[in-house]
This record gives sequence, C-alpha cells and structure tokens, in this order.
Amino acid sequence: MSRNTPIVYWVGYAALVQKTCHISSLSLLHCFPLRQKSLEKVFAHLCFIGIVHENVKMGSDGESDQASGTSSDEVQSPVRVRMRNNHHRRISNEDINKRLSLPADIRLPEGYLEKFAMNSPPFDKPMSRRLRRASLSEIGFGKLETYIKLDKLGEGTYATVFKGRSKLTDNLVALKEIRLEHEEGAPCTAIREVSLLKDLKHANIVTLHDIIHTDKCLTLVFEYLVMLENVCDVCVFNILFSPLQIFLFQLLRGLAYCHRRKVLHRDLKPQNLLINEKGELKLADFGLARAKSVPTKTYSNEVVTLWYRPPDVLLGSTEYSTPIDMWGVGCIFYEMITGRPLFPGSTVEDELHLIFRILGTPTEETWPGITTTEEFKTYNFPRYHAEPLVNHAPRIDNEGHDLLSKLLQFEAKKRISAEDALRHCYFKCLGEQVQTLADTASIFSVKGIQLQRDPGKRSSVYPESKWFSVVQHEYLNLWKSLARPLGIQFV
Repeated sequence: MSRNTPIVYWVGYAALVQKTCHISSLSLLHCFPLRQKSLEKVFAHLCFIGIVHENVKMGSDGESDQASGTSSDEVQSPVRVRMRNNHHRRISNEDINKRLSLPADIRLPEGYLEKFAMNSPPFDKPMSRRLRRASLSEIGFGKLETYIKLDKLGEGTYATVFKGRSKLTDNLVALKEIRLEHEEGAPCTAIREVSLLKDLKHANIVTLHDIIHTDKCLTLVFEYLVMLENVCDVCVFNILFSPLQIFLFQLLRGLAYCHRRKVLHRDLKPQNLLINEKGELKLADFGLARAKSVPTKTYSNEVVTLWYRPPDVLLGSTEYSTPIDMWGVGCIFYEMITGRPLFPGSTVEDELHLIFRILGTPTEETWPGITTTEEFKTYNFPRYHAEPLVNHAPRIDNEGHDLLSKLLQFEAKKRISAEDALRHCYFKCLGEQVQTLADTASIFSVKGIQLQRDPGKRSSVYPESKWFSVVQHEYLNLWKSLARPLGIQFV
C-alpha cells in the first residue's frame, strides 16, 4: 500500500490491525506513510465506525494523552486531529484568552470551554475570520445586552457618550453611541475612528474594546477614562513631584507613535486627553484623525478646535503635516501650567489677534513669505511686539520655557517634532529608561516614576483610589480668597 492507495483501504487495514494487535489508533496512524489531511480522514472514518473509543483524552495542543498499549515509554503521536466528540479536550481560560486576544479578567459564558474545544481548530493552526467572529459573538461581544448603561457623560453633534459597565469583566466602559441616518449611514468620522484605532496599539492611546452595530446606531465601547481637564488643578498645586512632566511626556509618546505611522490627530485639546486611575494619559477621539497618504498633500483647514489651531491653518493652509498637532501640544502645555487656555479666541480673526499679541505679529524674518499671503494681508493686523512667555506663565522653568517656545513656532517646519520633544532636557528628571519603553508599556513601569499621593482627599471620579486627587473648584476659590490679602496672586 502506498500514498496513492484509496483512503477506504487504509481505513479497513487500520481497523483490522487494531482488532488483532490491540494497538491504539493514534500510534498506528503514526506509522502510516500518509499526509496530514489523509491521516485525519482515516481517523475520522475510524471514529465513525466505532473503532476509536471516545474516552481518548486530548491535550490542549491536540495530541492524545493516552499512552500506547505496547509500551509505557512510547512517544505520543504528533498527529493532530479533530475528534468527532472531543469534549474531554482540556482547554483553559488562559488558552482561549490568548487565542482570541481577550482581557485576562473576562468571564466566559457557562459551557463555552467545551463548545470552543469542539469547534476550534488545533492551536498550532490559525483561526479563520468567520470562526473568530462567531466565537467572539458567542462570548458576548458585539451585543448591546453585554453592557449596562449607567450615566450620560456628554453629547455632541453625531454621538452621545455614556458611562457603562461590561458584564464580561465587570469593569467600567465608555459607550459612544453614534446615531445612524437612514439615508446617510455611519458618519465618516466614526468610520475613520474605528479603522485607525484598530491598528493603533499603544499605552497612551485609548483602547477600543468592542463595536456594536444596529439599525439605529453604531456603538463604540472604549475603556473608561477621565478628561484631563479635571486634573489641571493637580498640575498647578502639586509641588512635591509635579505630574506635569509625566502627563506631557505621555501625551508626546502617544503622538510620536501616531506620527511614526503617518497618522495626524488634528483635534488635540484637553477634552480629548483622558487618564485612568493609575495616572496613565491616553489620546482619544480620532474622529478628525487622518492617515497621511503620500499622493494626497492637501487636507481640509476646518480641523482642530479653534483655541488649539495653528496660525498657518487659521490662515487657510491645507498643506500641512505632523506639525499641526505640535502647536496644540504647546497650547495644552501652557494650560497645564497655568490652568487657563492660552489663546481663547471666539472667531478666526480673534484667535489670530490673541496669538499675535503674545508672540508678536509675524514678519518676513520670523515667518518667511507671510507678508505676501492674501489671507494675512486681508486682516491688516496691527504691529504687535512679542512678549516673553514667562510673563504669562511665571511658574515655568527655563527648560519648560524653551520647550514651549519650540512648540509655538509660526512656521510649521520650525516646530519641534514629537520624537525630538521626548528627548528634550525638560524630561531629564524622568531618567533614560523612559526613552526605551516598549509601545505598550506604561511609563509607570519604570522604577521611581509615580505620582505623589494626596492623603487628604480622594478622587470624586475614582473614590477608592488612594493616591489620585482632583482639586475641586471650591477649594481653588478658597485658596485664592485666602491668598489675596497676603498679596499672593494665583496664575
């Protein structure tokens, strides 16, 4: 008999030998000169006619746990087959979590382990997309009933965000419900956000856990975080070990990761920077983000919230790149230092006036070619002289002032990049190890980096957190009222 012999002959031969010699089927098939698929077919036929006993135990790798009947030292067969009834196959939660990339604390439905063992291919073979989707759906992903809606957190033009809880992990989540119009379908911002976040895996970028699609809405399930706005007061008042460097470094880490992958965020502002109870900052809301393609150089100038929009885009530029995000980082940096926005304009013209009042009206020396730009000449700005940034942020040190100045450059190509900003001397206090962290590693995995505990208060958002404290506005007003008679002015 050879490889070309029909399968039915191999089945009959195997059945005869097993009956007369009492050799286990797996050990017998191991001796057959057949390909893997042919061996599986022979074994399936033996199962069907009842020659293979159903109490043969299978390990998590698909191999038999039953030793040969001829020798206790016989090596187990490497043949990996799917039994017709393999409910004795030992598969753990850890195996499934790794196979489907699930969180470690997930609670699988009752009886799911047995079903997965029956339907899943051997662990040394990849799963098909169809089987993977079916497995995730059976666990509970992609279903509204998996999540409990709690409080409403906010509402925008296209979406409403709710605080929720996952029944799979019992953890808090953020549910972003995007309304679907019958004729228009899903907004392009939602499609962009989903497509980008599926590929962006970083410790400082928000995690997209699940996507739920119904006829009326598209729900995106994110990890639950808090807006950076709520911790501006912490940055101002914590003098033991300022978290300013920690938060800003994390912002630059996430942004540098995006820029390396040619992704522009295009909507950086405090509301889109979130933190968790560990103090990890994450970039969120990629609805206006764009993957920078090589053939297309021009983009819309109707991007970035007005207060954080760079002057070149305010003047109508559509040929921009990663520096568009760096201006926003500078504005956020100032706001973290002082607790107030740097350029709170109400219109494009008002915004430009505020920028030029502090940084000075640009000239050919400070911004080559600006005086010949039609948009710039239309506004007819007065000649403002630049003021030192330290006058507006006296708490900033020399290194911080240098970094802020390099971020707030008129000319886009002169702005410091996110990669270079990470290596600025302002972050020297964090040590060298933070420069070599893996993308998915937290900055707090570095020994010695931690936020100072405030034993006097607890977080209003995370009441059980021992170190994190959000200074409420009434306490801020109290500090100001106490300091005013002493001649102390808070910035």
